Amino acid sequence: MAGGESDGSGLVLLDVFGSPFAQRVRIALAEKGLAYERAEQDLAAKGDLLRRSNPVHGKVPVLLHAGRPVCESLAVLQYLDEAFPGTPPLLPADPYARARARFWAEYADRLHLCGKRLWLRRDEEAAEPEAREGMGAVLRALEAELGGKELFSGEAFGYVDVATAPFAAWFLTYERHGGLSVGVAEECPGLAAWAARCLRRESVAANVYPPEKVYELVQEYRQWVLGRK
Repeated sequence: MAGGESDGSGLVLLDVFGSPFAQRVRIALAEKGLAYERAEQDLAAKGDLLRRSNPVHGKVPVLLHAGRPVCESLAVLQYLDEAFPGTPPLLPADPYARARARFWAEYADRLHLCGKRLWLRRDEEAAEPEAREGMGAVLRALEAELGGKELFSGEAFGYVDVATAPFAAWFLTYERHGGLSVGVAEECPGLAAWAARCLRRESVAANVYPPEKVYELVQEYRQWVLGRK
């Protein structure tokens, strides 16, 4: 059993600890104080439960609620708001604000897509200019959306913060593999400060690897996939 108080909801999370998308769900469950069981999955040898629960993609995370599967991290976050209305909400009440939050949470996925192009490449001598430029554009857009606020959701740690927080631990890796100054205040000062606040937050710290650990794991993965560090 992980986190929160038992409410008889029968929540089981199929995940892999290092997945930023699974981390989103664990952070949300912690913020809502919901108890759940973790079922760590082996993505190299997917079991029947994962295949049955997510037959389309066979990916984590999958949240089982009373045996019924909910797939894809952002869909799970929205489901938690609707299925457990007595818990602290992630999405704002205002329809326009909710639409904006959904947009920016989906936009944050570009951090993963651009970042992977930076750190999972064969040519060590030159990071792809398009990948660097793409990452820079995403970071600048997020910096502008943050707009000097401490949190994307304003005063409360909400939907966009939960969706984006796991990637804060990857900024160091993006910087070292892409020649980016992601973690430096001069590059994106608001976003850097936001990332530091998130990584100190209890729900995030308990469910996300520290930046140096992320970098170490990336190096191991590169060694396995590319045969080099």
